[in-house]
Amino acid sequence: MPYHPIVERFPSVPALDPLWLMAFAVLFAGSALLTLRRPGLGAAILIFVTPFAGAHAILGTTVTAPKAMLVGVIVGLLGAPHAWKALRYRPAASVVVAFCAVVLANALTLLVASHRPEVVRETLKWAEYLGLFCATFVSYALDPLPRVIRSALFASFFLVASSAFLELAIGAGSGLVLGATVVPRIAGVLEGPNQFGGYLEAAIAAIGAWQIWAPRRVSLVLLAIAGAALALTFSRAAFIGALVIVLVFAVIERKRALALWPLALGFAAGYGNDVLWAVRAHVPWGSIFARESDVDAAISGGVGDRTELWRAARFFFLHHPLLGIGAGNYELELSQAGLPGVRTQANNWYLQAAAEGGLVLLGATVGWIVMILRALIARVRTSPWALAACAASVAFVVHGFFDDLVFYPKVAEAWIALIAMGLADPGVRE
Repeated sequence: MPYHPIVERFPSVPALDPLWLMAFAVLFAGSALLTLRRPGLGAAILIFVTPFAGAHAILGTTVTAPKAMLVGVIVGLLGAPHAWKALRYRPAASVVVAFCAVVLANALTLLVASHRPEVVRETLKWAEYLGLFCATFVSYALDPLPRVIRSALFASFFLVASSAFLELAIGAGSGLVLGATVVPRIAGVLEGPNQFGGYLEAAIAAIGAWQIWAPRRVSLVLLAIAGAALALTFSRAAFIGALVIVLVFAVIERKRALALWPLALGFAAGYGNDVLWAVRAHVPWGSIFARESDVDAAISGGVGDRTELWRAARFFFLHHPLLGIGAGNYELELSQAGLPGVRTQANNWYLQAAAEGGLVLLGATVGWIVMILRALIARVRTSPWALAACAASVAFVVHGFFDDLVFYPKVAEAWIALIAMGLADPGVRE
């Protein structure tokens, strides 16, 4: 059978048409009605749909399934008496304030930005993250349905992983050059393999936490699948993030952390496949992680390398230390930092914040992280969701030194949903 490891994915976003408008309307109405009937179903809906966008463009932005269903869940929650009062108390109130600070910090960069539509887009993205946090928190606090939500998360992850493994047969959107051989880097419905790696961190944290608290055969299988998928992304930062998650579990749940053994088994299987590719290419097997030769079937601009991108971010920050160059403007201004033809994010969450929003956005971002970690650490021994969110948060903080995962809604929202449930969970062991 002919095999093409890298194929064109045509990542352009189509315009919204009447058929898709009707589909989004149905998703909105269904989410609203289900949430009105059982508020806890709102959290299940949100965590299930996060990786699946179906994006269509309209008026300079996009309409997606997660956005339509998020609005539906919020509308459904409006029908529950006093539902939103839970956000008035700690720890939710403190996290909401920290969220608002990040939204405001992004908005303030309108004062200095050359490309203002991008500032609006980034500000609305963080407003969406805030809305997701509030809706998920209120849904779960009002009507905890841990088994239903766990099943929704497991089903969503299985579909995402299946779409990624399918690329081994039909071709992936990006790959790795080993000698004369091109090796696919799987991503599935995510934007790319590094983004899929970030999503896997959130999934591994959630599945692993539930395997520790309430072991099930299905979670054993899913952990093995996650480990294999992690190896097949060839993402070094994601591997480090997954290792951080395991270490967090080992520190908090020393006696039960061995329940994560399927993750290591799955990774070994996936890495074994990577080694076979290296043998086939007649290159040292260690070269699969010391790579300088990623390829993409469709690149909408150069991607540079981390050294160049970090230097550019420092350049922008030093020249615009207070408010930066404007949220969302980094990739459009790289030619000013000596990188003509390059268009990508800074591959560092903190440098990206400093470059685009100066000390104001960087301070708001760090404050948001600290607020979340403080709230979660206080709950890790009473809730599997809090344990999952804490492990994922530490991993994302570390991963942030190598990539800006919150740049991608599918990845950020998978994490934020865990944070919301971790803070809302009453802490009842199954």
